[in-house]
This record gives sequence, structure tokens and C-alpha cells, in this order.
Amino acid sequence: MYKIGLTGGIGSGKTRVADMLAEWGAAVVDTDAISHDLTAPGGAAMPAIGQAFGDAAVAADGSLDRAWMRDLVFREPDARARLEAILHPLIGLHTRRAAEAAQGDYLVFVVPLLVESGRWREQVDRICVVDCDPATQVARVQARSGLTEQAIRRIMAAQAARATRLAAADDVIINDGATSAQQLRARAKALHDSWCRLAAAPRRLPPGAAGIPE
Repeated sequence: MYKIGLTGGIGSGKTRVADMLAEWGAAVVDTDAISHDLTAPGGAAMPAIGQAFGDAAVAADGSLDRAWMRDLVFREPDARARLEAILHPLIGLHTRRAAEAAQGDYLVFVVPLLVESGRWREQVDRICVVDCDPATQVARVQARSGLTEQAIRRIMAAQAARATRLAAADDVIINDGATSAQQLRARAKALHDSWCRLAAAPRRLPPGAAGIPE
């Protein structure tokens, strides 16, 4: 299948765009949703997380205590590496399984840290960045999560810089504070139509294009 890597900073609206693409016939594999499933109550990653970080990492319902973990990884950089060593192989496995089962006009991988990982460029045909200004990111995340501005900006600082994401993009969907719902939908639909045409065109697969990063 023709593959799109969809990414963007926190609060950019990439999930909203992915939902539209799925509505129009794309197959969507959301690695963030996979991560949440793995760390939900009874999730496959929870036993290893509990063993590595102790009971404090586990919320009362058996899920990952995200607030506790967020504070820990910002205080202790090695904690992020330990968490990723648990999660990334599982996310890779479940992503590959979902991709193998996917059916649609083309395949979209929603990857929040696509640019940061450095592993996706050779695995997708195009990279699309959903872009907005930092102030809009902060306002959106505050509205949906209740996180403080300081906490949000710490998350943003741990992600790729806006210019770095845009430099990696083949396609960009602007979704700043001035973008209406109708404008966002029109911009996403134009790219969807373009990707459908590209997916339907005969092409020669580059070496390794069928693989999904670990």
C-alpha cells in the first residue's frame, strides 16, 4: 500500500486530520493510540513498567500513571530511555500487525515523534506535517488536558523544533489558530485526493519499503 507518515507537534491537530482521512477511505495506524492501549489497565507493557519503575508508576486502575511518569522523565533523562526500551519494541510489533491487516485506499501511520525517531523516512512514501504556531499548541492542549503552560512547553521542548519538522515534510497542512474547521477539512481533502491518485499510479517499490521500523 502507498504509505503516508503523518506527524505534528502536540496540539497540532494530527489526530483530527487522521480521523478525516479514515472517513474518506484511508487505513490509519495510530502509534500513539497503540501506546495508550499498551499502557491501559491490563495493557501488555504494564507488567514490565511496574517491574522497572515500581508501584508508583501504576495508577489505581492498573494503567500507567502518566502524570507521575511525565514528571520522572523530565527530571531523570535515563528514565525516558528505560521507558522507551519497554514501549518501542511493543509499539513496533503492534504497528506491523496493524499495517499487515490494513485495508484502504492508502495507509497512514500517525507518529507523533516521526521526525525525532529518524527511522521512518525510508519506510513511507511521503511525510505530512500538521503545523501550527506554538501559542495555538499551548492553548489547545490546555483546553483538553488541564496541563499547565510550563508542562506543555516542556513537552514541546522535548519534541522536534517546528522548523525541523517542516524541513522533513513532503506535504504540510496548516492548522493554526486562524484555521476554521471547514478550511482544515478542505486542506486535508485536497491532500487525500492527491494521495489517492499517487496510490493508484504504477510505481516501483524502493528497497525496504515494505518494512515498518522497530
